[in-house]
Amino acid sequence: MDHYDSQQTNDYMQPEEDWDRDLLLDPAWEKQQRKTFTAWCNSHLRKAGTQIENIEEDFRDGLKLMLLLEVISGERLAKPERGKMRVHKISNVNKALDFIASKGVKLVSIGAEEIVDGNVKMTLGMIWTIILRFAIQDISVEETSAKEGLLLWCQRKTAPYKNVNIQNFHISWKDGLGFCALIHRHRPELIDYGKLRKDDPLTNLNTAFDVAEKYLDIPKMLDAEDIVGTARPDEKAIMTYVSSFYHAFSGAQKAETAANRICKVLAVNQENEQLMEDYEKLASDLLEWIRRTIPWLENRAPENTMHAMQQKLEDFRDYRRLHKPPKVQEKCQLEINFNTLQTKLRLSNRPAFMPSEGRMVSDINNAWGCLEQAEKGYEEWLLNEIRRLERLDHLAEKFRQKASIHEAWTDGKEAMLRQKDYETATLSEIKALLKKHEAFESDLAAHQDRVEQIAAIAQELNELDYYDSPSVNARCQKICDQWDNLGALTQKRREALERTEKLLETIDQLYLEYAKRAAPFNNWMEGAMEDLQDTFIVHTIEEIQVRQLVPRRDQALMEEHARQQHNERLRKQFAAQANVIGPWIQTKMEEIGRISIEMHGTLEDQLSHLRQYEKSIVNYKPKIDQLEGDHQLIQEALIFDNKHTNYTMEHIRVGWEQLLTTIARTINEVENQILTRDAKGISQEQMNEFRASFNHFDRDHSGTLGPEEFKACLISLGYDIGNDPQKKTGMMDTDDFRACLISMGYNMGEAEFARIMSIVDPNRLGVVTFQAFIDFMSRETADTDTADQVMASFKILAGDKNYITVDELRRELPPDQAEYCIARMAPYTGPDAVPGALDYMSFSTALYGESDL
Repeated sequence: MDHYDSQQTNDYMQPEEDWDRDLLLDPAWEKQQRKTFTAWCNSHLRKAGTQIENIEEDFRDGLKLMLLLEVISGERLAKPERGKMRVHKISNVNKALDFIASKGVKLVSIGAEEIVDGNVKMTLGMIWTIILRFAIQDISVEETSAKEGLLLWCQRKTAPYKNVNIQNFHISWKDGLGFCALIHRHRPELIDYGKLRKDDPLTNLNTAFDVAEKYLDIPKMLDAEDIVGTARPDEKAIMTYVSSFYHAFSGAQKAETAANRICKVLAVNQENEQLMEDYEKLASDLLEWIRRTIPWLENRAPENTMHAMQQKLEDFRDYRRLHKPPKVQEKCQLEINFNTLQTKLRLSNRPAFMPSEGRMVSDINNAWGCLEQAEKGYEEWLLNEIRRLERLDHLAEKFRQKASIHEAWTDGKEAMLRQKDYETATLSEIKALLKKHEAFESDLAAHQDRVEQIAAIAQELNELDYYDSPSVNARCQKICDQWDNLGALTQKRREALERTEKLLETIDQLYLEYAKRAAPFNNWMEGAMEDLQDTFIVHTIEEIQVRQLVPRRDQALMEEHARQQHNERLRKQFAAQANVIGPWIQTKMEEIGRISIEMHGTLEDQLSHLRQYEKSIVNYKPKIDQLEGDHQLIQEALIFDNKHTNYTMEHIRVGWEQLLTTIARTINEVENQILTRDAKGISQEQMNEFRASFNHFDRDHSGTLGPEEFKACLISLGYDIGNDPQKKTGMMDTDDFRACLISMGYNMGEAEFARIMSIVDPNRLGVVTFQAFIDFMSRETADTDTADQVMASFKILAGDKNYITVDELRRELPPDQAEYCIARMAPYTGPDAVPGALDYMSFSTALYGESDL
């Protein structure tokens, strides 16, 4: 008892009357008892601000005797008599003796009158009775109690020490090593036990007594000389003194136990906080990566060349093969960390973790969905752009080829049409020129289709946004302008030739007569002219060029045929692997699902089996990499279809990522089930029953129960939901679930219902996982610490105060945990506050989420 009101204390401390003393000759044992019992009484009375000097005198009025009993019992006795007469003193002593008797102690031959009369033997006997009841009786060690328990405690604590053999409470303690061993066992820094000698009992005893008084707050109850000088030290005195060690160290043990409890709770809290910080950082980093990546995937700015677009495709391949897979693992690990954290919080009676706004698992899933949507659209756009550029390159090449042929054909044609060779030509030459011009006109008409094709190709290149359209248009325009000019020049030359022909025909008539006379010569001239004409109209250069193009075309066709054969080999090579890998992934997904739900063996067996599967899956990665290499060859060859397989590389990638994620999640689920099973003491049979019920209602084998499935499962297990189980609404509304909970013993309002919903479905996904299901079904609280227990532990470290100081925290707790508390505890503001006092009560409450930490 630490506090007494001033009136009560004053009642016990009234001035004493002088009484005749029984001057008895004290034997050795009486001297030892008197000193020991006096010191023992004072060790308690000082808590009330008083003490005794003479044991048989100071208890005669019963006041300090009653006060002593109140201090050591922590209870209030009847109010003492204020009078100073003998009858008042006897009444006070009787009240004390009655209280002792009420604690089950038989007082043999001890009466109030003997105490009031100062009978030393009776007084010592009474104090010994009090010591036995309040200091020794409750000692319990390994199913022994009181004296035997105290002796066994001494033997256990001193067993490792040489020259110490505690067999009793008298001669076993004469050399002082027993006392020193007890101190060294609990506080080794206080005594250098190795330097003690068995043949120096006085030094040993005085060392123990001095250290106990100075550092353990145990007053000197014995004299070293008395113990050494007595053949058999008094057993009661030794027991009393040794019991003080027991209580001092058991108090330290309580403090150690309290500190251990606090350390354990703080370690859990620190670990959980670290997991929360890790989650927040990982979530923040992942969301930031998604935020940066989506604009890149949404960028649809086309490149001008096939090479540039193929580089974009290569960048996208790097993204899918190098950059995204680690992020898939991070996302999976994030969900695993979140689920593990929620499980640990539930098992340690902590509230569910609520991430910062925008960083919930659902937020990350939504962001990831946007990423994959952008990713899918980006790849489709890339392939379409490559197809477009391939067509553009083909058209542009076709345009250049036709334009070059046309330009080669028109080369020199304008100069030829502008010639005035007809001015000096004869009629026959004119006719030859006309025939030649007619042939040119036919050739010109034949080239009209090529000009139209060139214009059409140029138009298509413009419509397809060809990057070099200006130069194409300029060249096309030049060709068209030249074509129009050739047409005009052709018409002009024909007209000139026809005029010249008419003129020469007139002249020819004039020379007709002359010609008849010069017939032989004319015949010769005509033959020469015909010869000249024949050599002029033989095979044209275009005809020669056509003959040269035929073998070139054959070579191009052969090259294209070889390319298509190579492409077909690539298709078959990819398909052969994809048609094996795709079904293998699907099979593994199904096998993992079966392992997690079929209940073969213990959870540890399932975990071992799953880890073997994980290892086999990881070892399969080289085949995926090989397929990626084949896919790269296919894309570089601009192959966009494959009739030999239904699996695309993206199908394989998504399946592989899902497989890795599924095995990791499933392993984590089993690990969390083991945590829950061990923490809540669920038997394997119960776990199997829970799993069987869960599987029965998980009809789509999704690994989760919808609200309606969960409701039906509860009904099957005997819970009265209060509604028709056959009602197929597809969901379980708030009132249904509340009725379900109330039927199982819950009585709650809106806030409590919301709290339980946040525990059953912490991710707010609208489904109940098996982990949440077994948490709900095994909702008996595990053997975990509570806020009240932690508060009580702090109270022990604080010496029963309502606050704790910085120095006390640093003395009792490891440095990191002491600083953890100091940084988070609010200042104590109670009426008994002192400078530097900290509020451990609100801190303990906050640890369990009942207030803000």
